[in-house]
Amino acid sequence: MAEKSIIPSESVINKILIIRNQKVILDRDLAVLYNVETRALKQAVRRNNRRFPTDFMFILSGKEINKMVSQNVILSKSFFGGANPIAFTEQGVAILSSVPKSERAIEVI
Repeated sequence: MAEKSIIPSESVINKILIIRNQKVILDRDLAVLYNVETRALKQAVRRNNRRFPTDFMFILSGKEINKMVSQNVILSKSFFGGANPIAFTEQGVAILSSVPKSERAIEVI
């Protein structure tokens, strides 16, 4: 019998963006997937920053955020709550799944 996925693949695929010519998922979307607050996810990343070299994640610039607004990817800059979001590459997402202390993040691994 095939095992059911914890998170439907469509919900993950719809969150993948191309930024700096890389496929990434933003911190806010990963926080929802892992069932943690974005603030808690960012804190966990800061505490474990040696696990995340620049090819695993990067912080979006104001220019990149403005471009996302102009292309209707997000409604407004306030979507991010005042902090520039972190974009995680595939490798960053893999490492990140071991950082937050939530049951959902553990199940995703």
